[in-house]
Amino acid sequence: METIRELQAYGYFFFTVFLVLILYGYVYHLYKSEKIGRRNYEKYADIALNDDITDAPVEKIEPIEEQKQKEEQ
Repeated sequence: METIRELQAYGYFFFTVFLVLILYGYVYHLYKSEKIGRRNYEKYADIALNDDITDAPVEKIEPIEEQKQKEEQ
């Protein structure tokens, strides 16, 4: 019975460390994406305030044809 509790404790500890690493990796990804200009997350923060149907969208969605043309160039 003691070995099962010990295994549970080790499993809990390593799983917690794993989740912390995932969280820090995600935060780093967000920071890096915003720094190089791939996304501007400050615009997304305003969604809660500007959520009326008549408000402008955060990003313009380009048609698939335009995306393919950009990739080919």
